[in-house]
Parts: sequence; structure tokens; C-alpha cells
Amino acid sequence: MISFELSQRQKQIKELVHWFAKNEIRPIAMEADKLGKVPDEWLDKVNKMGIQLNTSSFTGGGGTSKKDAKNNAKSEKEANRMAVIATEELAWGCPAVTLSLPGAGLGGPPIQSSGTQEQKERFLSIFTKDKPRWGAYALTEPEAGSDASGIRTTAQKVDGGYVLNGQKIFITNGARASWVVVFATIDPDMGRAGHRAFVVEKDTPGFSCTRLAHKMGLRANETAELLFEDCFVPQENLLGGEELYSTSGSKPSGFQVAMKTFDSTRPIVAAMAIGIARAAYEYTVDLVKKEYPKQGRLYYEAAEMLAEAEQDIDAARLLTWEAAWKADIGQANAMEAAICKAVAGKMALDVCSKCLELLGPIGLDGHLVEKLYRDVKVFDIFEGTHQIQRLVTARRLYAPYEVHV
Repeated sequence: MISFELSQRQKQIKELVHWFAKNEIRPIAMEADKLGKVPDEWLDKVNKMGIQLNTSSFTGGGGTSKKDAKNNAKSEKEANRMAVIATEELAWGCPAVTLSLPGAGLGGPPIQSSGTQEQKERFLSIFTKDKPRWGAYALTEPEAGSDASGIRTTAQKVDGGYVLNGQKIFITNGARASWVVVFATIDPDMGRAGHRAFVVEKDTPGFSCTRLAHKMGLRANETAELLFEDCFVPQENLLGGEELYSTSGSKPSGFQVAMKTFDSTRPIVAAMAIGIARAAYEYTVDLVKKEYPKQGRLYYEAAEMLAEAEQDIDAARLLTWEAAWKADIGQANAMEAAICKAVAGKMALDVCSKCLELLGPIGLDGHLVEKLYRDVKVFDIFEGTHQIQRLVTARRLYAPYEVHV
């Protein structure tokens, strides 16, 4: 049974990450949003501190002592819970800066879950303190967003590997990534069964970044469009190797690899949305206490709106913790991951909207809550819109009755 009480270790990690978010992330958040990038010197500093963002864990430093090894082994058993706890605190500081932290990012889970041992060692061992490095995850295309089964990037089998042709869009850290997990199809007519996943390394001939997106929110984080033109990927970079894929039986296609990744990352996205909502809520509570006249009608109306916001934040957090807990104990969590993602994304948008309403003219352009409102919109979109999350949920609810949604 899940416990809603954090362990002592979880509390310590939460406090440590909150300290980092408050003292290192929040001070640069507004300037990074204005500049449209996180300063390189800041990234170098946090990388030397050992701070990296991986969507299956959060690392802060490291060591090789027996005590470190014991703590690392314990963390393995609660990696997903630790990740959502830490990510909420980081996003409280600033979601765009958080997504810009060095590390494997969204590319980590598919390699961790589906890569060969050699691929895990080769691609995940590069994240050291010598200089910042990033990984990335490329699934979305101009004609394949919510319906990931419709990808059109092709992978033609040739001697020694595959040749990729196609385009990917909205790729977080895609331009600076040392490698990108890319999903392509060996035959569009095969549907999902034709999907394959590849690790494409930076500077591979035929692989390029065509542009960086200008966005309403998350401005400080790099979002790239990637192009593959006769891009040769060696056989050893086919994620999981040929034996992983099959058109029949229980072996997965690249589509299943992508969907399995979402089971890990959707709770992370939900946790980030919760962190954003909490940041806006806490700021607005403080302002209402200082500026609104006590006992007045406006004060009580504001208090009622904020009380509802707090309830919604807590509810979304508990749903997110449940999804992470099920992943940690090895139970299928696709439905729980979809539910927490749908609830948290919508909740955070609603909370930020209420906070802006209460702030009035104070919350105009250049204000923290205004920035959070711009940032939060995408959390109801990427990793699957709330409409897609409802489909995922409905399919699992009604599967025993063979109702197709």
C-alpha cells in the first residue's frame, strides 16, 4: 500500500532540491526567460556540482563509498518516486531552467528500459562532470503529434545499418544533445509494427538542426527541429538490437518502446506542472496576505479561490505519487500515468489563471506569475494532450468489456 508520508531520505532530498531551486534556479529564471537561454556559465557550474536531470532519477553529486553504493541501491527501488518529488521542487524554481539541466533527459528511459547493456554503458556513461552534456528524445513530427503511430520518418535497411530520412519537431535540447533517440518506420504500411528506435549521435552526416523554435513559454529551454537526410545509422545504434523487434508475438516494436517511455515520463511532466502551480499559488498567497484588506469581501473571495487551488494541487500530487509508486514496485502504470498527466496539466493552467486574476495589474508582463502562466500551457499538450490521456484511460477501463475507444 502506498504511504503518503515521505521517508526521512525523501524529505532530505526534497529539502536539498528545494534549496537548489530557491538559491540557484529561481534567481536566474526571469533573466533566462528574457534572454531565451540559460547562461553557459551557470550550466557549467551546476554540472560541476553533479546536478543532472534524468527523467527516471535526479542526481545531485555522487560518490563511490560503500555508503554511497548502499544509498544508490536504495534509490533504485524508489527512483520514480524520488524523481517526481525532486522534479516538483525544480519546476517550482523554473520549469524552463529545469528542462535545460544537463543529463539524459527524455532520452534516458528508452535506453534504460530497452537498450542493450553495451548501449546503456556507451550512451549513459557520457554524463560526467567534465562538461555539460544532454540527451534527447525525438518522436513528434509535423504530421504525427498526438497520433504517434503515424510517424513518417523512414529507416531503410542497408549493409551495416539503416538510412534515416524525415523530420522531427519540438525536440527538447535537440540541437545540443550528444545523442538523440529517434523513432522511425521501416515500412509505413506496417503501422506500429514497423516502428524502430535508433540512437543518432551528434555530428552524424545527414543529421542536422534546421531551426530553434520561438515559443510563448519555456523560452529559456531549447526546442529544436531536426532533419534527417540520407542519415546512416550503424547497426549497433538500433536500440535493443534486431532481437528486440518482431512483427508477431510478445516482443515490442518501436511504438511500444515509445509508449513505455511515456509511462515513466508522464508522471515527471505532471510533477513539473504541480511545481509550477505551487510556485504561482505560494506567491499569490503571500501577496493577498500583505495587500488585501483583512475582513473585506475581496479578501474572503480571494481566500476561497486559493483554498480551492490548494485542494487541486494536493489532489494532483497524490495521483502523481501513485503513478510513480506503481512504477517503482513493478506494476503496470499506464492508466495512472495518463490520469495524473491529464489532471495535473489542466489543474496547473487553472491555478495559474486564478493567480493572475487575483494579482490584477501587478501580474502583467515581466512578472514571475505571468511567466509561469506562459510556461504552464504546454504541460497540457506535450507528452500527450489531456484528450489523449482520456483515450489511454478509457481503453484500459473498458478493455475487459472489449469496448474500443
